[in-house]
Amino acid sequence: MASGQLSNFLSIDVEDYFQVSAFEDISPRSRWDGFEPRVERNTDRVLGCLADDAVKGTFFVLGWVAERFPGLVRRIAEEGHEIACHGLNHERLTSISRESFRQDVRRGKQLLEDLTGKPVWGFRAPSFSITAETLWAYDELLDAGYRYDSSVFPVKHDFYGLPDWPDSPFWVQSSGDGCWAPDGFPALEGGYRMPSCRGRILEIPIPTLRLLGRKWPIAGGGYFRLYPYCLTRWGLRRINVVERKPFIFYLHPWEFDPRQPVMRGARLKSRLRHYLNLEKTEGRFRSLLKDFAFGRICDALVSPNAPHIEDSQPNDAGQGTFIFPPD
Repeated sequence: MASGQLSNFLSIDVEDYFQVSAFEDISPRSRWDGFEPRVERNTDRVLGCLADDAVKGTFFVLGWVAERFPGLVRRIAEEGHEIACHGLNHERLTSISRESFRQDVRRGKQLLEDLTGKPVWGFRAPSFSITAETLWAYDELLDAGYRYDSSVFPVKHDFYGLPDWPDSPFWVQSSGDGCWAPDGFPALEGGYRMPSCRGRILEIPIPTLRLLGRKWPIAGGGYFRLYPYCLTRWGLRRINVVERKPFIFYLHPWEFDPRQPVMRGARLKSRLRHYLNLEKTEGRFRSLLKDFAFGRICDALVSPNAPHIEDSQPNDAGQGTFIFPPD
């Protein structure tokens, strides 16, 4: 881990290659059990990279994966990483009902908590699908017991995007009539203070690079494979050094697997997005871990009412109280 730098958040979305939204037309949920699973071996590659640099991160685990590979979930947690929820079946919120989503986030949370014996506070929607049409998701996340979300990508995209929303961590505030909106920036020395009242949830959006009057995606996924690493490093450093803000970075285990089976019948755009530069991911990721400081999201959550929150205790620096005890 790099030292003397702003600490950023590292996140891994644990899903398999045939579960991505770009392939949903040719790979429906009913066919998943017929594909060769590669998520366990690919996640092990990610864990190996993190262990080599003593980096801890947050793993947003798909419930479908957790049900079939419970040992993988336990292994991630035992190695000191945070377990968060990525839903059950990788269904975009724009394609399911509110009732289905309600059941999904509750079952996913309970499944992961049963496997690890630890509370699950974080959620990330498949394909960042909290949009202007699905803001009701925040009501369901709060009711299910989540403390933070990381589903907003403030760009324009064919699958996702809230381009007018902030690209640094912020509270999302309920207006009481089913509408939600950003409510200021809660940055504190030592972390993000959890509210003592209901009606707010912490959103940790995917950051963008502000350049030439536009916001450019820079912090992970296909963009990490598309851009030369020198450009990614420059952009992320600019966020840390010039804007003095942390960023959250995301990747998927399947992006470490250039030998994965090819999904026949996928559209050209989907194939280009999915298979581009897979052979370069691991090398770039190892460089990233050396060039930037990373940690778990849970280590930045500070509660004003810590005695009433499960598993809380003072952190090593004595600044506030973290929801999760330090390792």
